[in-house]
Amino acid sequence: MVAFNVVMAFEAVATTNSARSGTSMAMGSMLCVQVGLALSIGLIDQIGAEGAAWLRLVWAGVLLLIIVRPRPSVFTRTTFLTCVVLGIVTAAITLLFMAAVSRIPLGTASALEFLGPLGVAVIRGRGRNRFVWPGFAAAGVVLLTQPWAGAIDLIGVAYALTAAICWGCYILLTQRVGDGVEGINGLAVSMGVAGVFSTLVVGSSVIPRITPEILLFGIGLAILLPVIPFTLELLALRRLTAASFGTLMSLEPAFAMLVGFLVLAQAPGMTGVAGICLVVAAGIGAARSGARPPVLVDVT
Repeated sequence: MVAFNVVMAFEAVATTNSARSGTSMAMGSMLCVQVGLALSIGLIDQIGAEGAAWLRLVWAGVLLLIIVRPRPSVFTRTTFLTCVVLGIVTAAITLLFMAAVSRIPLGTASALEFLGPLGVAVIRGRGRNRFVWPGFAAAGVVLLTQPWAGAIDLIGVAYALTAAICWGCYILLTQRVGDGVEGINGLAVSMGVAGVFSTLVVGSSVIPRITPEILLFGIGLAILLPVIPFTLELLALRRLTAASFGTLMSLEPAFAMLVGFLVLAQAPGMTGVAGICLVVAAGIGAARSGARPPVLVDVT
C-alpha cells in the first residue's frame, strides 16, 4: 500500500501544467529504475541475471494484482489484448536488460537501451524540433558509449540493443493502455502477464536457486522496480506526447551513470560527463515542448 500511496501522490501533482507534471513523473521513474537496477546487480551472482529479472517481475505482478484488483468491466477485448502484449514486451525488456548489465557497465547499457525511445522521438515527432533534441541525445549517447574504444562486450551490447527495440514498443503500448483503460488497471494486468511469461521462459532454471531470504528481498525490489516506475511512466504518458517522452528518456543514461558511480563505484571519464551534459540538455528541451492535450479514457 505504501507504493500505491506514493504513486497516487504523484498523480495529484498540480495538473495545470501537464508537461511539468509528466516530466516530474518520468524523472521519478528513472531514478527508481536505476537505483533498483543497481541493487539488482547484487543478485546476479546468486541467481543469475535472468533470476534477478524474474524475481522483480513475478513480485510486481502479484503485488499489483492484489492492490489494484483490475475489474473486467474496464477492459474491451482490444484493450485487454494490448495489455497482454505490453506484459510480454515488459518481460522481454527486463530479461534482456539484466542480461546486458551483467556484461557491460550500467551507464553504457542504459545509453544503448535509450536508442529505443530515441527512435520513437524521431518517428513520432513533429515540427522543427523533431530532430533537434533527439540529435542532442544521440550525440550524448555516443559519448557515453564511446564505440571507438573497442573494449566492450559485443554480446552485452546486443542484449542492450534488443532491449532498446522492446523499449520503443513499450512506450507506444503503454500510452495506448493508459489512454484506453481507466486508472492503473491495465498496468496490473500487463505486469501479471509479464510475471507469467517470465516464469514460462526462465522459471524452471531460476526457481531452484531461490532462497526464502532472496524471495523476501524481491518484494522490496519489485516495489522500487518495476511497480513505482512503471506506474509513473503510464501516468506520464497521459501528459506527454510519445515523442517528447522518448526524448526525455535521454536522462536515463545520466541517472544510470550517477547511480553507477554512487552505488557501484563505476566512475565516468570526462567524455562520459560531456555525454551526460548533452542528454540532460535534450531532456530539458523535450520537457519544455512536450505537453499533450488531455485524453478522454475510453471505458466503453
